[in-house]
Amino acid sequence: MRDLRQLLIHRHRLVQIRTRVKNGLQHLAMNRGMQKKSKLWSAAGQRAFLELPLPGWAGCRRQDLLALLAKLDEQIRPLDAAVEKAAFAHEQARLLMTQPGVGAITALAFVVTIGAADRFGRGKQVSSYLGLIPREHSSSGQQRLGAISKQGNSFMRLLLVEAAQTAVRLDEGLRKKYQQRCHSKAKGVAKVAAARKLAVRLYWMLRTNTPYPEIVHNESSSRCPMAGAS
Repeated sequence: MRDLRQLLIHRHRLVQIRTRVKNGLQHLAMNRGMQKKSKLWSAAGQRAFLELPLPGWAGCRRQDLLALLAKLDEQIRPLDAAVEKAAFAHEQARLLMTQPGVGAITALAFVVTIGAADRFGRGKQVSSYLGLIPREHSSSGQQRLGAISKQGNSFMRLLLVEAAQTAVRLDEGLRKKYQQRCHSKAKGVAKVAAARKLAVRLYWMLRTNTPYPEIVHNESSSRCPMAGAS
């Protein structure tokens, strides 16, 4: 498990560097009036970017960053394959991947982060462990909820928020809760709430060894301990 954790962390660090490199290339393009956003990484976008006149050190920076991006892609590719292989070989990770929006990276990271699910008594403890519980400020009998505590594993929180953004498009129950919160809360708050709901569900899937279709059925019939959990 420690070795799998090192694999996930190593990949994550390289992806962070790649993101910074891509941001640098985006800034170069935008400074010359080219605003392609994600289309910059398409074949047509790359051709247009290479044809963009960038004299002096700007051109040198473009060349070096593109070379660095290609090298990072080359390094990350086998790590992606290794994570996917490890996830499909792990029974608990395969179980979590039955949840729409949860891929090999999130599933494997959740398993190695949580460890034995039965060490947590309930879903709220998992949310607290991951730093997804809002801080509470109470005075004069009034309860106010602030930002999340951000304690625990920041990498796991990031993965859960990213997975939740996909899950709310594919999972009707999560989508309804997310849309309801978007009407009354900031979008960022709704995203974190969706990540918290997803984390609690993944915990119960592990705790009860129950795949996605069955856990959703249990939730809808109020036979699951997490039914109604936020």
